[in-house]
This record gives sequence, structure tokens and C-alpha cells, in this order.
Amino acid sequence: MQSYVHMVNRQSWIDRVESAWRRRSIVWLRGVRRVGKTCLCQSLGGTVYLDCDLPGTLRQTADPEAFWSVLRGERVVLDEVQRLADPARLLKIAADHFPETKVLATGSSTLAATAKFSDSLAGRKAVVWLTPMVEADRAAFGGFLEDRLWWGGLPGFYLGGDSVPDSDYAEWLESYWARDVQELFRLRQRGAFVRFVQLVLARSGGMFEATSFAEACTVSRATVASYLDVLDVTGVAQVVRPFSSRATTEIVSAPKVYGFDTGFVRFASDWRQRRPEDLGRLWEHYVLNELDARLDPLTIRYWRAKKGPEVDFVVPRGERSPVAIECKWRASSVSRVPGIRAFRAKYPGAENYVVCADVERPHRTRASGVDVTVTNLEGLVDALSGDATR
Repeated sequence: MQSYVHMVNRQSWIDRVESAWRRRSIVWLRGVRRVGKTCLCQSLGGTVYLDCDLPGTLRQTADPEAFWSVLRGERVVLDEVQRLADPARLLKIAADHFPETKVLATGSSTLAATAKFSDSLAGRKAVVWLTPMVEADRAAFGGFLEDRLWWGGLPGFYLGGDSVPDSDYAEWLESYWARDVQELFRLRQRGAFVRFVQLVLARSGGMFEATSFAEACTVSRATVASYLDVLDVTGVAQVVRPFSSRATTEIVSAPKVYGFDTGFVRFASDWRQRRPEDLGRLWEHYVLNELDARLDPLTIRYWRAKKGPEVDFVVPRGERSPVAIECKWRASSVSRVPGIRAFRAKYPGAENYVVCADVERPHRTRASGVDVTVTNLEGLVDALSGDATR
């Protein structure tokens, strides 16, 4: 599944790594298993690539000072660096004593997810979050948006399409349990955890009710909370919390949880045909993925009244009015936006966007009695780019 490294130039991600290297000598490239970290690393020019799964790399890095002395001034890739005995010490020595050496270290989770990183390298590293395929990737790989939504954004699954059996998705979940969860967290109840992951994917984008998950997995609510933390720090799920001014009429605490990839959401939901309503649900996930990838870090919330409609995503902006975002698969559905109408009644200064898959150019229209901007993904990213802090 990794042979596409010589076929596709993911220039937007290469540019992001190069930009991060200009800010810090250490760059942490994070992303879930098979999202394309290794291929991206191997496509970088002029680097020394080291696979930390190999015993030879372990031997070379045993003496960090000698190791970095040999590689002084080079661009070095340490793929799956968490496999090393003391990766934090190795990277800290590189940052403090060999700043002219550029290091790209990869892992499937955040640095905080493993006890091996007792030092978070705060102030010494930049972070690049390699998400499942974004629009720029789809343009490079070729194919249609519907295919990206259906098969997902892990390159091997997307390129395989119809030839990828369901067993490959199940195998990925098993590998995630064995290679990521067990090595980082050493959980014991495999059956309950895998069931939890499958349920999170199948219910992706919905309100997270811990009690129903606990009952379905026959574990405690505390265990469910710990499982959700594992999915969050490893990037397999994203917790989107409610936006609220603490009004009694608003949801103020219950989060929504999104699975990391549309293909896995489709697999866990056991969808066999591409119905418009299912594509619309996957489109909402794709919008979130694009915002995560291109505007990271950007605070993303949702809004819901206790009785009534909701808004898919809200971007808080401090003292400025928030931005409300509704996701519609087709622009023909824009005539009714009750969530935005209710949100505007509560926050009259809010900006309103409806992002659709079939819109060529952003335009203004009136829907449900309020003015909204109907846009495509590129227009939405452009509109929000000033609100992302870098």
C-alpha cells in the first residue's frame, strides 16, 4: 500500500514540513497508521532516512552525542521514533546541541501519549499533523470526491478502491490495537476497546453519550472516558465540544465525536450503496478534516439548543463574533438552514457559511430568513485563514 511514494507528489505537505523546519530544528510529524507518513518522509529531498523499527537504528542512536556529531548539518528523518529506547533524550540533545541539524521525527500519536517522552520538547519542536487526504491530495492522486468520501483518505485504501476488502479495514483496527494502543497504553480488555472504536466510528458525528457506550461495551463510564482519551491523543477520533455562552437553553458540556476517516466511518456503518444522505454525512467529516489539516491549530466547536436545531461547526473568535458553519452535500439544500437561523437569533453578529460540495464560487443568498454565504471548501478555508493562529 505504500508504493505510491514514487507516483504522487504531495507538495502541499512537503511545503508544510519545510516551513516547520524554518521555525524549529525538530519537527514532529504525527498521523494515524497508514496515513502516509513514511511515504512523505521518503519523498523529501536530501534527507538521511532511518527506520526506527530496525535494530541497526537502535544501535546507531545508543550514543546520541556521537550519532548527531556524524550527522551534523544534515536533514534527518527518524521514522516511528517512539520505537527507540529514549527518543525524548535523543531529540532534546539534537535541539540543544546540534541546532544546525534538521530532524523530522514521526509517530502515530501526540508526544504526550507515551511515557517515553517524559520531556514534551516544549519550545524545541514544531508539529505537523498529517491528516487523511485533503483536496490538494485528491488533485494529486486523481479521482472523484465521492470516491474519497467512500473509500477514505488513507492513500492505500483510496487507491485500492473496490479492490480493498472489508477485511483490510478490520486488519487496520487490529494493527492499531497491537502497535499503537498496546505499546503506548497497555490496555487489557481488547474486546471492549475494539468494540468501542467500532461504535465511535459507526456513531461518528453524533452526540457522545458515555452511558450508552458503557452499556454496549460492558465497561464503566470511567473506562469509556479513558478509551475516548486514547482515541483522541492517537488521532483516531476527534472530540468537538459545544460552543456556548452558558445559556440554559444551550448544550454546554456534551461533546460530539468524529471518527478520523470517512472510509472507516462507512465501513463501521456497514453502508453498501452510496446514498445521498450518507454522502452528506461523510461530507461533514471531510469538511472537518480539511479545516484540521489546513488551519491547524483552529478551535472548532458545534452549537445545539437543548430543544431545536444545531449548527455543525462554530469557530469562536474571542471578542469578535463567532463563525457558524453548516455542511450541505448539495447547494439545492441551502433553502432551509434552521440551525443557522437559531444561532443568529442568539448571536446576531455571527458570520454564516454553508459549505457545499457542488459550489464553484462563493455567493450570498437568503435562507430561512437570514443572509448566508454559500461556499466551497476553498472559499471557507480562505475566509477562516485569518482566524487560525500559527
